[in-house]
Amino acid sequence: MSCITKHYFNEFTVLGVWKIEEDIPALLNGITLSADDKKKYKTFRSNSRKQEFLSVRALLKEILGDEARIVYNKNNKPFLKDGSHFISISHSHNYTALLLSTREKVGIDMEYMSSNISAFAFKFLNRKEKPTTDRELRKYHLYIHWCAKESLYKICDKEGISIRRDITIEPFDVKDSGEIRGRVRLGKKEELFDLFYTRYENYSLVWTRKMYENDDINKQKEFSPTAGSR
Repeated sequence: MSCITKHYFNEFTVLGVWKIEEDIPALLNGITLSADDKKKYKTFRSNSRKQEFLSVRALLKEILGDEARIVYNKNNKPFLKDGSHFISISHSHNYTALLLSTREKVGIDMEYMSSNISAFAFKFLNRKEKPTTDRELRKYHLYIHWCAKESLYKICDKEGISIRRDITIEPFDVKDSGEIRGRVRLGKKEELFDLFYTRYENYSLVWTRKMYENDDINKQKEFSPTAGSR
């Protein structure tokens, strides 16, 4: 099995990354699917989609054990069935990432860095954000912005947030790994978040975590166990 990292930030929160090197039979052999998982699995036509789905369950088992189960609310947001952890999921090409916490809200995004991101950067960058003009660093800089905004979108879990207009990443110098800050406008309020980024081969990974408010733990448990897509 290919869990390449399992990093505990504190006693509450853990990040796991899985490199998908197994074929489908090997992934199936390593996990136990629930009845709902089996039903959803049968709807996937492509092998890559099946591998993504199975790798999420394999990584979850690696972190929490075989009894952990993912369910989804009506908006397709993932939850753990027992409500024990906040969870955020991302996968891209051959990698899967999970961020789990019992005490912190979480958001994570991982992207394979293709060369065409400059062509659609206008869709997620706003005028306050100034990515580097250094040709060697620009692609990675843009992907950090994109992943950071996706992570913030996930952690805020609010309808109507525009990734371009409402989420702003403060200026930063690009390194292989580092810490950045992001701001999210929620109506008339603005919330500040710390984010962390790194790269695995040609993938960009960004995550954020924040202690939950008093009512967030209740919200975590308010789900409808509908079939999800991850």
